[in-house]
Amino acid sequence: MAEQAMGRATTATAQGDDVGRPRGMSGLLKAVRILPLIVALVGAAGPASAVEIVTASGPVDVATPPKRVAVYDLSALDTLDRLGVTPAGVPEKLYAPTLEPIAAKAAHVGTLFEPDLEALSALKPDLIIVGGRSSARAEATRKVAPTIDMSMTGVDLVGEAKARLAAYGTLFGRETEAAAAKAELEAAEQAARAAAQGKGTALILMTTGPKISVFGPGTRFGWVHEALGLPPAIKEVKAGAHGEAASFELIAQANPDWLIVVDRAAAIGAPGASAQATLDNELVAGTTAWKKGQVIYLTPADFYVAGGGVQALTRTLKAMTAAFDAAK
Repeated sequence: MAEQAMGRATTATAQGDDVGRPRGMSGLLKAVRILPLIVALVGAAGPASAVEIVTASGPVDVATPPKRVAVYDLSALDTLDRLGVTPAGVPEKLYAPTLEPIAAKAAHVGTLFEPDLEALSALKPDLIIVGGRSSARAEATRKVAPTIDMSMTGVDLVGEAKARLAAYGTLFGRETEAAAAKAELEAAEQAARAAAQGKGTALILMTTGPKISVFGPGTRFGWVHEALGLPPAIKEVKAGAHGEAASFELIAQANPDWLIVVDRAAAIGAPGASAQATLDNELVAGTTAWKKGQVIYLTPADFYVAGGGVQALTRTLKAMTAAFDAAK
């Protein structure tokens, strides 16, 4: 089509306006008249502008704004939802009630751990976002479309969440929405920190049916201690995705003033005893936290599943603020 248009433009110039002019000027005039057409054609087919996005693997240039996005990272999905960005493709199961309406509107392109490359190819996304559970499949999804890994370590989750929020705001042209969400998150963090002051030590626990594990500073959920200035009941804990395996005797010995609990089985829909049932025993009952009713059961989807999402994180901070404020 473009070649035909250029051909017609050249023919019209040769047969019309160039008649009677010196032959040396003919080529120059043709070039001048055809140049706007060439520029228009190149502009129409040229690449979109790009922005530099800081990812888990370093800075990456990404074409902006993406039109069709597949999102496998639930923290990213939570934040994009706050910004008003609708994904074209998501995992079949999201494990978070607040995100289920998104799944109902988007194409299903695999699971959190295993992208369906055939469905992904059919979707024809111009960007794929992975992170956390799906990050190991980034190389495979890059064969379908540009992919960015937006995983977070969790050590400074609030800081990481704000960095991701700013990146998505820039990438999708939602800077105003990102600024508002950042203000909400910072207000929630400040309120939680103020509420936790002088309230004693805390121990972060995760239950999976009858099993328990603990988290401390520098671990996946250690951000709670840093963000809230909350002294840990156990200072040294081995880092690990599921924490350090622990016993009820260890909890009794640590004797925390507060227990901050997440029920992993409830988060992933696995069978097994609830966190409340698992912790209801004589050893835990002897702790200051249990005696004073200072046990915070966090919403599993917000704390464990989509913990780095700006909405989920804001809700988690507000839940802790309410609990600390209620303490006598």
